[in-house]
Amino acid sequence: MASEIFWFLPTGGDSRYLGKSEYARPVTNKYLRQIATTAETLGYDGLLIPTGSGNFDPFLTAATLANVTNKIKLLVALRTSAEGSPTVFARKTTTLDEALDGRLILNVVPGAWPEELEADGVFLSHDERYEQADEFLTIWKRILNGEKVTHKGKYYNVKDAVNFLWGPQRPHPPLYFGGSSDAAHDLTAKHIDAYLSWGEPLDQVAEKIKDVKNRAKKLGRNVRIGIRLQVIVRETEKEAWDAADRLISKLDDKIIQEAQRIQNTSDSVGQHRITDLHKGDKSKLTIAPNLWAGIGLVRGGAGTALVGDPKTVAARLKEYEALGADTFVLSGYPHLEEAVRFAELVFPLLDGKKPVTTNDVVTGGVFDPVLLKQHFSN
Repeated sequence: MASEIFWFLPTGGDSRYLGKSEYARPVTNKYLRQIATTAETLGYDGLLIPTGSGNFDPFLTAATLANVTNKIKLLVALRTSAEGSPTVFARKTTTLDEALDGRLILNVVPGAWPEELEADGVFLSHDERYEQADEFLTIWKRILNGEKVTHKGKYYNVKDAVNFLWGPQRPHPPLYFGGSSDAAHDLTAKHIDAYLSWGEPLDQVAEKIKDVKNRAKKLGRNVRIGIRLQVIVRETEKEAWDAADRLISKLDDKIIQEAQRIQNTSDSVGQHRITDLHKGDKSKLTIAPNLWAGIGLVRGGAGTALVGDPKTVAARLKEYEALGADTFVLSGYPHLEEAVRFAELVFPLLDGKKPVTTNDVVTGGVFDPVLLKQHFSN
């Protein structure tokens, strides 16, 4: 079966360069709708909508896309540690899934930045957040399975909770999740439908996949696998690496050091694994063939990118497929142009993806003819 290709909705901002706000594009719902409709027209299978204090609310953002998209799935972040009642969230799930005609997927995020969570009133340790997520998802799933739920636990007390309305996906939308700790892998094994790994070297990803699969098998479950990656693809290898260098060309040591300081405050095992790949050193950014960690100098989370010409990038994706991945959640700066560029250059080399035509780009509302050359000039 051909892999699914998702794109990313930059609800926290977008730019041609990392680290310099004067080059940033303002985050507007109009711009996000443009990316979403473009991605759908080009043939992407889904869109990841993230969460965080510097982002628009993911559920409200997804709701604004219900009437401007028709086919593309929306992978919407669910921050279990700050969401509140799982019974209320069950109703929100049903409401949004109905509005999207069954295109909703949830990306479970227990949270990785204690200072950010404390600002939202959450004062829990790393493992406590995973305990809470387990309890949250257990109640949420039971309600959407049609049970009348009474539950008295460490984090939630619920009495006679019932779901009265149903969305298109029964019993509930699929759950995606990414995490590298033991607690994260246990949560995956018990609750998650698709496990997302950040783009690490193949041997490290293979190790995580094996562990997740083994834990799920012990519970009688099977978990699908996905990879979360940035991409920088150009017609030639040189152009791609030049574009990677250009993306971080506005960074200075002060910006990098401050970003690394903030990243080190995270208690996410996955974040520390990504940081350890480069240790903030601009001379050690190529961590595997065509796998570049430059974005992770200043961006938390998905900080690695596949860099290269179309055939090379497609080949690297197929290496992850050989490990068992059937979903790729991709992004690139700026997200509008890079969605088009990746589809034009790489889709023809991927199973199940059709070549992109000029008409696809225009009908997707990406660029008018006058601006087309300007947008792709660099």
